Amino acid sequence: MSNNVIIKDAVKRYGDFTALNGVSLEIKQGEFFTLLGPSGCGKTTLLRMIAGFNTIEGGQFYFGDNLINDLPAHMRDIGMVFQNYAIFPHLTVKENVGYGLKARKLPKEQIDAKVAAALKLVQISHLAERKPNELSGGQQQRVALARAFVIEPSVLLMDEPLSNLDAKLRVQMRSVIKKLQKRLGITTIYVTHDQEEALAISDRIAVMSEGRIMQIGTPREIYAKPQNPFVAGFIGVSNFLDCVVKADGKVNLKDALDFTIPLKKPFTGKARLSARPEQLVFTTTGIPGIVQFSTFLGDFVEYEV
Repeated sequence: MSNNVIIKDAVKRYGDFTALNGVSLEIKQGEFFTLLGPSGCGKTTLLRMIAGFNTIEGGQFYFGDNLINDLPAHMRDIGMVFQNYAIFPHLTVKENVGYGLKARKLPKEQIDAKVAAALKLVQISHLAERKPNELSGGQQQRVALARAFVIEPSVLLMDEPLSNLDAKLRVQMRSVIKKLQKRLGITTIYVTHDQEEALAISDRIAVMSEGRIMQIGTPREIYAKPQNPFVAGFIGVSNFLDCVVKADGKVNLKDALDFTIPLKKPFTGKARLSARPEQLVFTTTGIPGIVQFSTFLGDFVEYEV
């Protein structure tokens, strides 16, 4: 049965470097939750602390109501999918997928049945007797997925699982992962630096920077309502413009354009406005500018003004 995951004030240091600085979050049972951020932001460190691979220097980690800080990794009831797949080269696909079940000393008949069902679920039953060196990258990733969920973990952890695949295969595999997760209902914590991947696959996202959480929300909330300049700039493309906010949310932009925006709290004075490219239109009455160049991107054209 899946668990919710609660993290309170997590801290991790490496010498003078603080990798995590008071991170707190709650992941719901059965949720697909993504830790998103640039390299070095602390997302993989946090995932490895949840898994039991890294020590916990501060804070509390819970699976459901159970504190797991001092629980060894092999007793945490997790499934893990690594960036490099980490499947055993000397074992067949079937043996790789059944490895965790064999370690749990399940009867052979039960192992065979569970492995067969897992292979069917990820659509690689026909590869059961092959070795990893006979598989493509996408096929190896399916083996790693099957091995992780065949043990029916309470929490599934995934660390950049698609980063070694080409662009087209990444899109295909993220769809496979999302469908499997929803079908099985396993609480899943997913690490990536790829914004598009996170938006496409997640129920909720925690955007991280320099060991802190900058914002938590649904993909739509993160994209449409960023809470700070880092999130606005990291997720998608944003245009940052200086403006002046007047009474009642009236905004003056470049002394050329006036409009009104809803404000969460009263504010007047200088500010920076973030606008997505799709929120801007060409007009003869707006802010003057010169198109420097354009880039054709298939279903849309990107202009730099």
